[in-house]
Amino acid sequence: MTVLLLILSVLAGVFLGKHFGKKEKLAKNLLILSAGFLITICLNEVFPQVYTASESSSLGVFVIAGVLLQMILEALTKGFEHGHFHHHNDHNVLPVALMIGLFIHAFIEGIPLANEEHEISPYLLGIVFHNLPISFILGAFLFNGKKDSKSSSYPSLLIIALFALASPMGMLLGNYFNPDLQPYFLAIVGGIFLHISSVIIFESNKNHNIDWIKIGLVVLGVSLALIMHLFHHH
Repeated sequence: MTVLLLILSVLAGVFLGKHFGKKEKLAKNLLILSAGFLITICLNEVFPQVYTASESSSLGVFVIAGVLLQMILEALTKGFEHGHFHHHNDHNVLPVALMIGLFIHAFIEGIPLANEEHEISPYLLGIVFHNLPISFILGAFLFNGKKDSKSSSYPSLLIIALFALASPMGMLLGNYFNPDLQPYFLAIVGGIFLHISSVIIFESNKNHNIDWIKIGLVVLGVSLALIMHLFHHH
């Protein structure tokens, strides 16, 4: 079930991106909504799970390591996760560095899933909500503006398959690690989540005006995560 949800979240996002990818505002709104959901999952589910699973005083270092790791990965992706994809290539060819960055990002997120107690956990749903807007942008980038769709379809499908399987592959690798390492991997991913969601939410608005739509989407994302939290714990 976990693997199926991970793959479907990518395929659904790509499908939406292929058919609605020219609507840039829709992609931005999905990102903001997912950021509100993700930061709530991070603070309300991931971090409490991290600090109750281990008494180590060094877990905070691993959270910071996750933040720094995501900063390094963004040197490869150029902020693709935040919706910054227009400047990657004038010929609509996805850069290899971007592919590597996205794969590593999704692969690391999958590792803690190996030791999740519940099949459909808040952490898993956080990844699913996170995958949707990124896959939307990926689908828009790969399938919009192509002159020869047949010649470009096979590389595009390969890229989508690699991204869809990255987290399941990380989960598979996680089965070979000592379960006692779970809090440390979760702390790293928590740092990644915290960085991505906070950057999306706190990116400067035009002329620093209040963007009520953005605030509403963040509140909606937070509300969805809190509702899911209540259902999960009851």
